[in-house]
Amino acid sequence: MPILTAMNARALSGTKPGEVSALRALLLVLLFLMWCSRVMAQQESETEELAKKTQNPVADLISVPLQNNFNFGAGFNHNKMIYALNVQPVIPVNLNEEWNLITRIIMPIINQPSLFPTHGGALPSTTGTGFGDFNPTFFLSPAKPGELIWGNGPTFTLPTATDRNLGAGQFSIGPAGVVLTMQGHWVFGALMNNQWSVAGWGDKPVNAMLLQPFVNYNLPDGWYLTSAPIVTANWKADKGGDVWTVPLGGGFGKLFRLGQVLPLEGHPIAKLPINTQLAAYGNVAHPEFGPKWQLRFQLQFLFPK
Repeated sequence: MPILTAMNARALSGTKPGEVSALRALLLVLLFLMWCSRVMAQQESETEELAKKTQNPVADLISVPLQNNFNFGAGFNHNKMIYALNVQPVIPVNLNEEWNLITRIIMPIINQPSLFPTHGGALPSTTGTGFGDFNPTFFLSPAKPGELIWGNGPTFTLPTATDRNLGAGQFSIGPAGVVLTMQGHWVFGALMNNQWSVAGWGDKPVNAMLLQPFVNYNLPDGWYLTSAPIVTANWKADKGGDVWTVPLGGGFGKLFRLGQVLPLEGHPIAKLPINTQLAAYGNVAHPEFGPKWQLRFQLQFLFPK
């Protein structure tokens, strides 16, 4: 400010006192606007960096996503809806300066109506409500990755379903891996695993693959565009047409602080970041009685360090 005053003292010599005061006030306003612009730019950068962490499956970030999946068009007449709430806590563990262990467990809560006619009880019902099979995964990932970010490790499926219609009744295990990169506002990559059953009481052995490519484009003010379809293959399906489920689609998301939507001024929880997402996917390939499309809504609580 002294430099600006000195520079303008010579330029303003000979001007009236009122004009000098007005010009000084204008300079103060301009400096204030420049400061506000810098602060806003810094906040915008911090918001986008946090949004990118939510889009990175092996980020060093504690989070609790609640993913609501509404699967429409299932069943014998393709008029049933299967609902699944996936509670997916993600907890990173810093092993040392070079490596992180990213722990994630998917705990599904499922409501499934009867998908086939029972003919007055002559055929068994497929109705079920409760927990599905839990799926923990452990990714070993570099703590300081380069442009290519990756992680790999084991994944398991535990026979925790509270109803025989909601799980496979098998203990399964297999490898899992993820690779991604961040280029400007873009975040894109893929997650993949394959599991085989090794024990259990279910009727059929398990040999299943999951592939989730994802692409995100981050916009100003915490908004972003997203596509993350979950492609699955049941290699043990009875019919060739029932092997693949291939969705196509996408949606959008928004990152915000809890205090922006609730009157929590001055409360520490007001700064809690929350990531929301809404997307729709149509299944271009699916089992004969599988759902035709899916609506996915996610609410994710974030706990940055």
